[in-house]
Amino acid sequence: MSEKILVINGPNLNLLGTREKDKYGSVSLQDIQKKCEAHSVKIGLKIDFKQSNVEGEIVNFIQEAKKKYQGIIINAGGYTHTSVAILDALLAVKKPTIELHITNIYKREEFRHKSLISKAADGLICGLGIEGYIMALNGIKNLLKK
Repeated sequence: MSEKILVINGPNLNLLGTREKDKYGSVSLQDIQKKCEAHSVKIGLKIDFKQSNVEGEIVNFIQEAKKKYQGIIINAGGYTHTSVAILDALLAVKKPTIELHITNIYKREEFRHKSLISKAADGLICGLGIEGYIMALNGIKNLLKK
């Protein structure tokens, strides 16, 4: 039986492909989803891929994960740096979690250097572009083996 993983994408990630192409490239979130779905089949995972611009919806996704998923991959976007609510939800569900960012948050503006959600993450991938999603899938698969 394949393990089920929830991949959560936060605010403005629905604009990938058109937003700040110098930072994020020209690949859309739908393209990333297709790539992740194909890779997850190869490594024996099932994924649900979600996106929201609303903090409370992301908290709901995380809370629902408690009973439905074995692990979480989260690119919380700008909420990474501001959301105690998302941190608390991740801590409450106690699922293996990988925090993901397309850009290197430590090479950006000072306020982006602090991640509130890192405390709940088992691993962090940042600065490797959209390939970070594939690395996160491989990483969560390895975490689940332990």
